[in-house]
Amino acid sequence: MVKDGDLKFSLESVKKLKELMDENRHINPRFVVSMASYSACDEKDLPEEFQSVCKREDASVIFERLNLAVQEEDLCEICANVACTGCF
Repeated sequence: MVKDGDLKFSLESVKKLKELMDENRHINPRFVVSMASYSACDEKDLPEEFQSVCKREDASVIFERLNLAVQEEDLCEICANVACTGCF
């Protein structure tokens, strides 16, 4: 599980979120998409468990923190990251 405050998400869903956000950032290296104009909520493949986050005003901040939490996903999987709970 990956936690952000009181919110908890499966590691697999957060990895999918990271994948979607990373794909968006690398569409064209010459054109950097402003994260202010990007919303993970617009992604058709966004895992269902994030739909409640999309209703929040701070959704982009939450998604960015979750993305950062799994930047070093191996650390998350061995419980070295404080945002993660449980070992696999």
